[in-house]
Amino acid sequence: MSIMGTRVVRTEDPVFLSRGATYTDDLTDERLTGALHLTLVRSPLAHGRITGIDVEAARAAPGVVAVFTGADLDIDPALLFPAANRAMVRPFLATDRVRFVGEPVAAVLTEDPYQGQDAADLVEVDYDPLPAVIDMKDALAGETVLFEEAGTNLALAFDDQEFDDHLFDDCEVVVTREIVNQRLAAAPLETRAAAAAWGDDGRVTLFASSQNAQAARDEVAGWLGLDPANVHVILPDVGGGFGAKIGADPVFALVAWLAKRVGRPVRWTETRSENMTGMLQGRGQVQTITIGGRRAGTVLAYRLDVLADAGAYPALGAFLPFFTRQMAPGVYDIPKVESRARVVVTTTTSTGAYRGAGRPEATAAIERAMDLFAAEIGMDPAEVRKRNVVAPDKFPFTTKGGGGGAVYDTGEYAKAIDRVLEAAGYADLRAEQAARRERGDTVQLGIGVSSYVEITGGGAFAEDAAVEVHADGTVTVLTGTSPHGQGHATAWAMLASEHLGIPIEKITVKHGDTDLVPRGAGTMGSRSLQTGGVAVYQAAGQLVELAKQRAADLLEASVEDLEVAEGRVTVKGTGSGVDLAELAAKEQLRADTTFDSGAPTFPFGAHVAVVEVDVESGKAVVDRIITVDDAGPVLNPLLAEGQRHGGIAQGISQALLEEVVFDADGNPLTATFADYGFPSAAELPSFTLVDMETPTPLNPIGAKGIGEAGTIGATPAVQSAVVDAVSHLGVRHIDMPATPLRVWEAIQAAGGTND
Repeated sequence: MSIMGTRVVRTEDPVFLSRGATYTDDLTDERLTGALHLTLVRSPLAHGRITGIDVEAARAAPGVVAVFTGADLDIDPALLFPAANRAMVRPFLATDRVRFVGEPVAAVLTEDPYQGQDAADLVEVDYDPLPAVIDMKDALAGETVLFEEAGTNLALAFDDQEFDDHLFDDCEVVVTREIVNQRLAAAPLETRAAAAAWGDDGRVTLFASSQNAQAARDEVAGWLGLDPANVHVILPDVGGGFGAKIGADPVFALVAWLAKRVGRPVRWTETRSENMTGMLQGRGQVQTITIGGRRAGTVLAYRLDVLADAGAYPALGAFLPFFTRQMAPGVYDIPKVESRARVVVTTTTSTGAYRGAGRPEATAAIERAMDLFAAEIGMDPAEVRKRNVVAPDKFPFTTKGGGGGAVYDTGEYAKAIDRVLEAAGYADLRAEQAARRERGDTVQLGIGVSSYVEITGGGAFAEDAAVEVHADGTVTVLTGTSPHGQGHATAWAMLASEHLGIPIEKITVKHGDTDLVPRGAGTMGSRSLQTGGVAVYQAAGQLVELAKQRAADLLEASVEDLEVAEGRVTVKGTGSGVDLAELAAKEQLRADTTFDSGAPTFPFGAHVAVVEVDVESGKAVVDRIITVDDAGPVLNPLLAEGQRHGGIAQGISQALLEEVVFDADGNPLTATFADYGFPSAAELPSFTLVDMETPTPLNPIGAKGIGEAGTIGATPAVQSAVVDAVSHLGVRHIDMPATPLRVWEAIQAAGGTND
């Protein structure tokens, strides 16, 4: 019986629930004996010139071993994203100018961590304040330029040309609106952390909280001017990433440099406020959407104009509008689509990937556009969607509108919409809504529908894996993916067990060590199963073939007559055989492989959100959310459901709660969890998960990514539901997050009443 598709309980949980995880800050590795502790002196200004730094008082403080400023460093500033404007580099410690609140200005090393902040407070930095640039439109206008040598605040542009004036000529109805996809904090429960120690061999060992060890190694090596072979990266347990921990943080390189300079190991763990002001943040787009079509419900043209916020120094976030443009039309077969994106720097925290990374922004835009179009023509929003989705017989389907188009592998979009509507009892919900409106209830019902497609594994199609059977019958799996909550230890053991027939309890999965696994692309973009998992599956299959070849001589049988089951190679139809462990005892029994799909996959789905809104207070509460999230055949329903739950929760949270806010001077107003809307289970309903599986032909198990799907579908569904609840009062749009104040203000602005 196959283990694939069964609900296998996570094998990693007993350790987490008993001993607990070992995060970077928990490490007791002997290489870190006598480590110093790094505290960063951070800028209190969003923008200003540094006119002087006095560190003498700090150097004399108790426990201080050394204090460094940017003038002491002999490493060049880092260009965090290679395609960005090359003048917009980030110094490891600011020297002449600061560009966001929290930018590191000096580094203090102390014997004990508690001594660090006291000493950091003694560092005197003189600033000449400069105007803050918070608004993206102001940044584009360029009245204040952050990088004088660049001469512009434009970090990157995608098809920055004039739009076609005739795009909507054939349309009977055209609707346009500017919408905001607000900035979010990744807020992992484990903040950024790193520790570095140099060996006598001239190599540095870097322990870090990251989503991919190999990329972190290469980035740190590049920043320090080292051969990557001289950088050994080890990832302990990682307490959440959500995209913000992809690769290396510049502070990782600083930690390594400091350890080399002082001749002692150095450790760094940031505080929660430092994390909320300094770690890469997500989203941050102003989108102008225009949609046109016929009154009968056919959409003929769509335009998406994106202005994106890179923050102070362009990082991965500067590239993500590429995906927003590439996925602009979503699930819809729209004849004419055009898009462009411009990315600007502002005096705020830099942006990077956040669960979905460019794709949720595209879905939020097109789904809002479809709702606005449906409202304008007076048609049910679910019906408008079904009329315009890509038909099943058109796959593979190449999209229009940007980035050269995306080639969707498979999809059953209308089927997904029908399934979720049926599971939600859509007709009954609309009847209940009509009754509440007729009665003039204070609490109105809103129903939001979204249909989405997303790209998974984009740009990282290949992954490495190795599977080895040992003489004691145990198995080691080496993988280039590294988990931070996804359940790889369980899933990869299942994939190996499927071929080998060895119980998963005897299979150990190892990852996150560049000496052990020198090649790998890590965990992001919902790529793990369809690349890393398939690589393990492929390696285990190759190991079976190797074992059969070696057993053939021992058993005096042809390879074709052999089979592997329950960890044993046997001659078909007989009891004659040899254990895999016996073969491993004679000679190493290992298979190394690289799997390359050559292209990404495109999971899809549909969500229905049911929201109650108190029209007197503006408070919105999600009563139900029903989802179809089709990622192909499911390896382990328990893990897949967990990924869906997490994604849906974060989607709801963006729609209703989360927003990073800066004041006009660039001061962050959401620097703690006391100020940043962050959900617990109490704020979320139970989720109704509807199953649907459409395999991809791009890998042998047919799997697509599932890690970000829930986020992409839930956000627009909940936003639409809130707007729908008060649409009879004249409200057409409410920007996220739909807080009580924002909903109440929309009702007042529309002049609506509930009488």
